[in-house]
Amino acid sequence: MITRLKILYELQLVDDQLDELEELRGDLPHTVESLETKINDIKKNITEKEKEKKESLKKREENEEQVEKLQTNQKKFKAQLYQVRNNKEYDALTKEIDHTEDQIKKLDAENNALADLSKRLTDEIEEVRPQLNTLNEELKEKQADLKEIIKANEKEETKLKGHRKEIVDQTKKPDYAAYIRIRKAKKGKAVVTIRRSACSGCHNIVPSQRQLEIRRNNKLFFCEYCGRILVSPEIAEQSE
Repeated sequence: MITRLKILYELQLVDDQLDELEELRGDLPHTVESLETKINDIKKNITEKEKEKKESLKKREENEEQVEKLQTNQKKFKAQLYQVRNNKEYDALTKEIDHTEDQIKKLDAENNALADLSKRLTDEIEEVRPQLNTLNEELKEKQADLKEIIKANEKEETKLKGHRKEIVDQTKKPDYAAYIRIRKAKKGKAVVTIRRSACSGCHNIVPSQRQLEIRRNNKLFFCEYCGRILVSPEIAEQSE
């Protein structure tokens, strides 16, 4: 059991060092991720607007072709007016001419609206392009800063991660599962010791009887207040 407790405390010590290296990066990882999200959102927005512009142009071209056909038909109907033999034929042709004229007006109105839409989309795209350029430049700078920090601590981090893997390989699965669960819940600190009769994690007093039981190093104990794994000062000293 002593070995299990030592392994857990050693794992915590290694993770503490890895956490310190992570802290050296500050907000840079979050900043880089945030910038990448913003850039991707803007790019997606531009792509959608350009697609809408393309569809608008295609629809205008189709409408223009339809207008040309309607105008050709209209000329044909007007020419036929001079050849009618009775009022019924005249009324029928006049009705076709009026209907064709309504269709042309409707298509022209739709094309005007599509042209306005296309212009608005173009303006909106051009409006965000400078912002996209600025964000890309900022991202390059932050990525360079982050890369520099990572490179400066690369050897130490690689060494610590290798050592961590060795420790994890020695850790019993239930112990490791409990460690990870508590570490996530307590933002890093899963295994703590007793200092001045108190849990060094939450600083609540550990009853004397419980301290004696913990010093026996024969089972896992959890702080009654914060839920962290408690190890004796002896285990902590040996591991450190």
